Amino acid sequence: MKISKQLLVAAGLLALAAAPAFAYEPGTFVLRGGVGTVDPKSENLTFTDGIDEICVSVDKGTSMTLGGTYMINERWAFDVLAALPFKHDIDATIDVGAGSETMKIAETKQLPPTFSFQYHFSPDSDFQPYMGLGMNWTTFSGTKFVPDMIDEEVDKLYIDDSFGVAAQLGGDWKVGDRTVVNIDVRWIDIGSDISIGGPAFSGKEKLGEIEIDPWVYSLNLGYRF
Repeated sequence: MKISKQLLVAAGLLALAAAPAFAYEPGTFVLRGGVGTVDPKSENLTFTDGIDEICVSVDKGTSMTLGGTYMINERWAFDVLAALPFKHDIDATIDVGAGSETMKIAETKQLPPTFSFQYHFSPDSDFQPYMGLGMNWTTFSGTKFVPDMIDEEVDKLYIDDSFGVAAQLGGDWKVGDRTVVNIDVRWIDIGSDISIGGPAFSGKEKLGEIEIDPWVYSLNLGYRF
């Protein structure tokens, strides 16, 4: 009986030693996919048309997020964030007398590819927190006024691409030998020139810089190999 117990203990230790450790070793890839929300700060641009003060705000947008991380060593990694296009409504608030009126004036889509270097604090634990810092490129498409805002003189809206710093904080939880659940939070510096166009202008008329500077929250499922 004593020998049998020793054999069982030895077998258990061997099985534990043979089990794959949850560690991001150099050369490990982690692919992730999930859902993310881009939450811009409020009051992204304020200007005057000569009579009223107008405040422009970009609403939240939600879409599918995609990402990949390559472990350079046990603690340092290179991370890429991609996504399907995020769609945002654009509102304008106009001061009218003692009150104000808010209306949807336009909509746009944006893609925010982001490239970051990450530092992983605890590479051998079942929960692996990390922080990252990098650069973002946001490109806008499908920007247009809603039909009620189009007139004979002004019928086009433009938002230029943006380049800025991106900060990141997140973590991976082990849920299988190779699968993880990931929570990721980013702050991205997005500031773009916004312009109008139409028969009333020879080209584009710049309204100002629209400062979006969003927080980006995402929940993902990842696979490492």
